[in-house]
Amino acid sequence: MKCRICQHAISAFMTFGPMPIANCFLTQDEFGSEFFFELKPAFCERCYTFQIENQPDPELMFHDQYAFFSRTSVFMQRHFRAYADWVADNHLRGDDLFVVEIGSNDGIMLEHFANRGIRHLGVEPSANVAEEARKFGVESIVRFFGPETAAYIVSEYGQADSLLAANVMCHIPDLNSIAKGADLLLKPAGVLIFEDPYLGSMLEKTSYDQIYDEHVFIFSALSVVNIFAAHGFELIDLLPQETHGGSMRYVLARKGVRDISSSVSGIINDEKAAGLHLPETYRQFKRDCEASKARLVGLLTDEKDAGRRVVGYGATSKSTTILNYCGIGADLIEYISDTTPIKQHKFSPGMHIPVKPYEAFAGDYPDTALLLAWNHQLEIMAKEKAFSSQGGKWISPIPDSKSKT
Repeated sequence: MKCRICQHAISAFMTFGPMPIANCFLTQDEFGSEFFFELKPAFCERCYTFQIENQPDPELMFHDQYAFFSRTSVFMQRHFRAYADWVADNHLRGDDLFVVEIGSNDGIMLEHFANRGIRHLGVEPSANVAEEARKFGVESIVRFFGPETAAYIVSEYGQADSLLAANVMCHIPDLNSIAKGADLLLKPAGVLIFEDPYLGSMLEKTSYDQIYDEHVFIFSALSVVNIFAAHGFELIDLLPQETHGGSMRYVLARKGVRDISSSVSGIINDEKAAGLHLPETYRQFKRDCEASKARLVGLLTDEKDAGRRVVGYGATSKSTTILNYCGIGADLIEYISDTTPIKQHKFSPGMHIPVKPYEAFAGDYPDTALLLAWNHQLEIMAKEKAFSSQGGKWISPIPDSKSKT
């Protein structure tokens, strides 16, 4: 296989095995037609980009039944308000401002620009979540972003001061197309700002559940520099984030147009010191994943052997990788509790564990909860004090996680 960014020859350093569509919660009569692909991560030694070898067609992942809504997390609501305020206060200059967001989901961030009276547009490929955004006054179009969509936006709305994304760039296999679209869309001094799960955090925590069908890339500063330099953009700022178990916010502008923060060279030096550019780092990551898998299966087997009821907490996209890689099914987990209506009364991808409303958990506490939504740990611990105080036990698949979301 060739690297999606620089076309250098790459090969997978491990496999997570057959994997279903992470957000495709299904009914029992759909089991026989479920789609699987082999989830294999690879690392490019030329441009330092971490990527998966195969990704399903976008239409299989993003559609009118997409099962993720950002507003289900109170912490994420606060985070996106702060993100919007930070962009408005630091990177929007002049009059007749216009902001575009790629993968705007249910409008959780753009509504704050709308509330400021700033012109905005969400570009969202999943029709059901775009419709939800409109309920909050967020103008949205149902399209994938690229040069054609950028040209359409410019013709209908004009050029943008900022092109934003959050947990979206890592989903897009053709980032060269995104960069070309950004070049068409942005004003000369415009900025491209996005945040995504951070490679350094994933390696440090062995949070391999960041790797699934939607996440074709896991970025580092080193890789982002190489990805966008070919299109005339340079990295001008970096801001570490606590979201999703450790993320990074990247700020890019056309070369020479804006000052570069000292944080850029500082974080790049840290990445080199940690070996993010070295193949051996990823061979070690494979060994760490195998050890994490053995630990988790062992803990759940011990619970079963002791006759304790175990319930999953949070039917997340990321948990699809954990459950399928580790072979954890309904024999070890009775069901998964989740607050998202579109997932409830369905079954988890691949392992087919029943998904029940939160009330099932709150109304009949299990002995043990597997914290599949580990990246929301602090928010969940505050909510579930009653479960913990009456002796409820928590197991985290990522034992070193201390993230706020």
